[in-house]
Amino acid sequence: MNEIEYFFDSYAIIEVLKSNPSYQKFSEIIAVSSRINLVEVAYHLLESFGQEEGLKILNSLKIKILEIGEKDVSKIAIFRKQNSQKKFSYIDCIGYVLAKENNLKFLTGDNAFKGMENVEFVK
Repeated sequence: MNEIEYFFDSYAIIEVLKSNPSYQKFSEIIAVSSRINLVEVAYHLLESFGQEEGLKILNSLKIKILEIGEKDVSKIAIFRKQNSQKKFSYIDCIGYVLAKENNLKFLTGDNAFKGMENVEFVK
């Protein structure tokens, strides 16, 4: 199996949940993300659907979680510092570095990542 595997940033997870046609091809694969991305997604769900329905949706998600390892901490900080002009959030930096370190494509619709190495940009 030569399928590309993806790290879904928060935007990508939300777009899949919203049934954005551009993200339809990603809706059938198991998403890989981080707990911190899920916090961002949870907040969006609570804002959009209220607590009861938002938590129900959150708990139904099937997402493989990558943890931040010791070796990742410095790489994340270095990536953020090297790209300070792009004003990436810490969550975005964590996701991008975790994707790269785990041989995953970083799936996002964030314009700041457009054209970057190891990124699948979808709007």
